[in-house]
Amino acid sequence: MSETEQEFLKNYNSADYQKPSVAVDLVLFTIRDNQLQVLLTKRQAHPFAGMFALPGVFVGMDETLDQAAQRALYQKTGLQDIYFEQLYTWGDLNRDPRMRIISVSYYALIPADQIRMPKREQSQNQDAAFFPVEQLPELAFDHAEIIRYGRERIRNKVNYTDIAFSLVGEEFTLPQLQKIYEILLGQELYKANFRKKIADQIVPTDKMLSGMRHRPSRIYQKLKINP
Repeated sequence: MSETEQEFLKNYNSADYQKPSVAVDLVLFTIRDNQLQVLLTKRQAHPFAGMFALPGVFVGMDETLDQAAQRALYQKTGLQDIYFEQLYTWGDLNRDPRMRIISVSYYALIPADQIRMPKREQSQNQDAAFFPVEQLPELAFDHAEIIRYGRERIRNKVNYTDIAFSLVGEEFTLPQLQKIYEILLGQELYKANFRKKIADQIVPTDKMLSGMRHRPSRIYQKLKINP
């Protein structure tokens, strides 16, 4: 091979290849009213104008996927500074009627009391709202499938990670934590088995939650493991 890499790149014609567009779509889960809910926005333009969809944007040529995800979050909902993890890449040929678009989906779980939705006049999208995952409206594109995939990912991770703690504050009672687990798993849990399962992940505080009909509950924190 006589041609150097520098010469190859100088003569390289990127127009020889088709270029699909790349987008990011965000799946932001929380628990409200004892239901797992997801953030949706109402589309203002075609295609699917007037329908609800996940917040998303096209990825710019000068930004990373993570940067595009944060931009989508702010532009579509007005929210900022939420940590997302990549969920899956969606590349069906006809997933978007406009053109060939590949979407990288991200997901996050945030306690409801940490989500401060901006006032309508502060957000570009005035129709961002949370919907129960079991009662979703008709969604644009393949976003219903993306949400289902995210739901299953969470359900599976609950069994071998501490992901459920993402949905409680720094302090919580064991009944509150158990309810989070039950909502994410979609099933009721035996109290004794649950407490045995999470015993090595929590530490008690000297505080009690009172003012309830039942006897006061001990307040706990997640065990912090020093590196």
